[in-house]
Amino acid sequence: MGFDFELILAIAFLVTGVFWVYDRIVYLPKRKVVLANMAPETRIAVSKDAQQRLAETPRLVVEVKSYFIIIAVIFGVRSFVVEPFQIPSGSMLPTLKIGDFILVNKFDYGLRLPVSNTTIIPTTEPERGDVVVFKYPLDPSLNYIKRLVGLPGDTVSYHDKVLTVNNKQVSKELLAKLSVSLNPSKEPVQLFNENLGGVQHDIYNSYRFTPHEGEWVVPEGHYFVMGDNRDNSADSRFWGFVPEENMKGRAFYVWLHWGEFFSVPSIKNNGLIE
Repeated sequence: MGFDFELILAIAFLVTGVFWVYDRIVYLPKRKVVLANMAPETRIAVSKDAQQRLAETPRLVVEVKSYFIIIAVIFGVRSFVVEPFQIPSGSMLPTLKIGDFILVNKFDYGLRLPVSNTTIIPTTEPERGDVVVFKYPLDPSLNYIKRLVGLPGDTVSYHDKVLTVNNKQVSKELLAKLSVSLNPSKEPVQLFNENLGGVQHDIYNSYRFTPHEGEWVVPEGHYFVMGDNRDNSADSRFWGFVPEENMKGRAFYVWLHWGEFFSVPSIKNNGLIE
């Protein structure tokens, strides 16, 4: 199982929230009584820590409830506005590099409840060509990022490195042939600019045979996704479709690149994600 930070953050929010409410109900009135019985000049000089001690507020309550506001803000922003992710693999090369830190718009595809990902307020629908972050269907504790290729009802085929959507070949233009030294995938590749429903972006195709070819009809309520590094991506060709309820948001910005732990972080890749 993966490290489900969203679930851990939700639990922390609930635990600290319970302690915060408990303090407001039980110990805040006691602190008010203590302050009310003090002389005005003494009351001004009493610190918050002193108030806690005078009202005999347990140290555990004081410590835990003090984190509530911070955790609530982080939880709210990550759940409903924008969430950061780091790219762990090369499946989205050349669009996203290993070590890129990205931002994901959490309300593009509807406001959703944390953890369960249930839509509570619909907004817009995912569009072909979007770079999407979603819960991996075979292990929802993991987050994946791919490009959305097929919408519900679409017919998608991939043969001999040619992508076809609804019997229409997706156009691509050869830009360069890259040697091993110039390609992070560590194999010679061809660099293409692809036009997927009006969204232009770069992709890699290797020279070797692509084993997972075929034709797929996208069922209702599901999506077909592929990596831009077409021959080095475990995507819908391998494990199937992405249910709508697994969608987390649209990746829209690279804000930092940190390739290796001992390397120097860089802003060279900063910019909007196409």
